[in-house]
Formats: sequence, C-alpha cells, structure tokens
Amino acid sequence: MPRMTISVCAAADLARGDVRVVQADVPVAVFRTDGGDLYAIDDTCTHQRASLAEGFVEGDTVECPLHAACFDLRTGQPSCPPATEPVRTHVVRVVDGHVWVDPAG
Repeated sequence: MPRMTISVCAAADLARGDVRVVQADVPVAVFRTDGGDLYAIDDTCTHQRASLAEGFVEGDTVECPLHAACFDLRTGQPSCPPATEPVRTHVVRVVDGHVWVDPAG
C-alpha cells in the first residue's frame, strides 16, 4: 500500500526555529532547527501525552515541555528520563520550495 505524503507548508514559511504540526495517523511535528535542518517526529511524548511541538529545541534535540524528557530529532531516541520509549521519525522532503512529510507507518 503506498504511503500518504502530507503537505506541510512552503519552505519559506517555516523559519529557523519554527515547528508545524500536521495530522497523519497521529499528529506529526515538523521542526526546522536553528541550523536550518528539517526533521519530523511524532508530536506526542512517549512518557506522557504532551505535545513535543511545544517543547524547547536545542541543536538536534527537543525537550518535552511536561517533564523535560529529551528526544533526538534525527532518530527519535530519548536521551534522558523519564521517557524510555522512542518517538517515530518521518521523512521530510523539500520539493519545488514546498515541505512534505512521508509518515512512517
């Protein structure tokens, strides 16, 4: 079965340090880091149901706003407690100046 590709926004509309949430089978957060890299992960923390899009991003890591669990935006792996389970990562592409997400599934 082919995967669904989701339109996020024009690349110019996602500034460095910004995040957008799109709906796939679950909410997906699309981050543009201060360094300009694009990453997409499940938006919901695996420790408790907080939105990671509302977290603090430093480098390639997002810190959950609820209990400070940190996740690697590249791999989805938690780097500190209280989270022990990773979040899913998703493929992000820029095509003709538009950001797209190919959700894992």
